[in-house]
Amino acid sequence: MNYAMALDYQNCINCKACEVACKEENGVQLGAEKQRIWVGMVEGTIFGKPFANIYPSQCNHCLDAPCVSVCPTKASHYVLGGIVKVNAKQCILCKGCLEACPYDARFIDDTKVAVDKCTFCDHRFAETGTTACQATCPTKVRTFGDLDEENSDLVVLLKTRRFFFQKESIGTLPKLFYLLPEDEAYAKQSVAHSTNIYTWKDIKPLYDQARNKRSKEWRR
Repeated sequence: MNYAMALDYQNCINCKACEVACKEENGVQLGAEKQRIWVGMVEGTIFGKPFANIYPSQCNHCLDAPCVSVCPTKASHYVLGGIVKVNAKQCILCKGCLEACPYDARFIDDTKVAVDKCTFCDHRFAETGTTACQATCPTKVRTFGDLDEENSDLVVLLKTRRFFFQKESIGTLPKLFYLLPEDEAYAKQSVAHSTNIYTWKDIKPLYDQARNKRSKEWRR
């Protein structure tokens, strides 16, 4: 198992339903911003015409997660399926993982007095098989699944679409796959010229190799 998520962000209408569902499912404090998941927006102009790019985001559950490698107490760790988690009882609030995460995906949970983050809703796998944010999204932005399952909705989708990663150059091997917009105009305004675009055939061998290496560290 190697859990990941694809984001068809051209369909995002910034309704915040995913954020609300996440707060309800995981007991996130009311009014808290950028905790577990969030929807970011970048505004700009092209030849005087305004535009807005919407990017849903959360922990990338990287295969080579710097937040795990810097944790002095092993509070940050991998579990089965390559999900990155935090053991609140081991966290000493040194904030090393907050500094190390290139996606700004961690926060301090005052109720736990520890660092916390998205867990892909792993506590509800047995019951629903998916995350609260995917189940709630009205425009089907999110597709969650197992990269090791050829017939999963996620892999079937990745085989039909091209995609890219955020901050790929850092080398974390992130597992949020941003689907290249099928709308050509939106693709041009929301993806930088320097961004590498991939197909599933391109990326599968690299991610399989990394999974095989990293899975030895996954706690059960």
